[in-house]
Amino acid sequence: MASAAEQMAANLSWGTFGKAKDLQSRILFAIGLLIVYRFGTYIPVPGIDASQLQSFFEQQSAGLGGMLNMFTGGAVSRMAIFSLGIMPYISASIIVQLLTSMMPSLAALKKEGEAGRKKINQYTRYGTVLLATFQAYGLAIGLETQGLATNPGWFFRFEVMITLVGGTMFLMWLGEQITARGIGNGISLIIFTGIVAELPAALAQFFTQGRTGALSPAVIIGMMVMAVAVIAFVVFMERALRKIHIQYPKRQVGMKVYGGESSNLPIKVNPAGVIPAIFASSLLLLPATITTFAGTTGGGGWLSYVAAYMGHGQPLYLIVFAGLIVFFSYFYTANVAFKSDDVAENLKKQGGFIPGIRPGQQTIDRLDYIVTRVLVIGSAYLAAVCMLPEILISRFSLPFYFGGTSLLIVVSVTMDTITQIQSHMLAHQYEGLIEKSRLRGKGRGKPRR
Repeated sequence: MASAAEQMAANLSWGTFGKAKDLQSRILFAIGLLIVYRFGTYIPVPGIDASQLQSFFEQQSAGLGGMLNMFTGGAVSRMAIFSLGIMPYISASIIVQLLTSMMPSLAALKKEGEAGRKKINQYTRYGTVLLATFQAYGLAIGLETQGLATNPGWFFRFEVMITLVGGTMFLMWLGEQITARGIGNGISLIIFTGIVAELPAALAQFFTQGRTGALSPAVIIGMMVMAVAVIAFVVFMERALRKIHIQYPKRQVGMKVYGGESSNLPIKVNPAGVIPAIFASSLLLLPATITTFAGTTGGGGWLSYVAAYMGHGQPLYLIVFAGLIVFFSYFYTANVAFKSDDVAENLKKQGGFIPGIRPGQQTIDRLDYIVTRVLVIGSAYLAAVCMLPEILISRFSLPFYFGGTSLLIVVSVTMDTITQIQSHMLAHQYEGLIEKSRLRGKGRGKPRR
């Protein structure tokens, strides 16, 4: 028999959405800020030779430059003010989370609640400024090296650095505002919007290659089938759960007996969602920002080796990419997505326990045991989805938008956003039922005349 919450969820409709004014304002607010983001990807950095930039990126579109362009919504190919995208913020958050798990002072700060969280966020912002400044300076040097600057020199470098760092900080603020006052995760939605906005152009390029004979009809059909299969596989794995049986003891209050019920604690096969893929991509794009512009000149040096061995589809690139995905799957799950000690503490407060397992440390060990083994499947799924299509793309020189990483981000962010919308609608419907019950209670309490 379905629970009351499941029955309410089944009754959600467009009528319920029409009555949820707060949800509508949140969605409109998020859409408005995402439109601002898209406008920013077309505002160019001053002092760039547009014609030279276009011809340069036509040569770089098949390498890491094309992947960097995908994550910034095409801003890099236009050298817009959002060319660094949100990746410096993501990289800074990774570094801060790693330091938090290793440094006792940051770990203690994290346990201080809201005040500690604000302090850690402040450190993340400082790290974002440092990383964005480093990347912006590398881009400015690369632009000068490639002859893309109209007036090279220190004034041009400071101009590029101030513009790009300001654009990244503004994007960080946009993401935080969308998360707090809009719907969905702001950072993920910014990346999602950049990929989806450039998808029509990628499709046009894909079918143009088929029309000109660069791709055979078999390859085109195979890629379309692969894209559909990857989407279906991602949806299946993101909804897959490992349920842990939880028992609640009976307790007597007065003459009534409560409890004695059982439920399930659901653990997703991939608790971290799309975050490991985004983290891994952001770290790989950190050196790519420099090598894209500076690694093709000079005929040697360490940048040339990085560009050669870390090129898209190269064995070293795939090994590092898969390793980072597996690492961040475990790291993000243990530190953010599913904290075993917090879950065990909540079960203990509610009187719940795993049958045959004592509350406390034994419950924590049992949860860690289950999550660790579930993540073997979850991390392998993420690595496979992100790597296998990338190998085919590098082999056939297809657009990056058909890769596993882009499809994973689009599907996962869409599912998460829809889930949040349904949660808001369910909460609105629940509040309406409470309000009706209060009105009925007031009506019954009135004395009859």
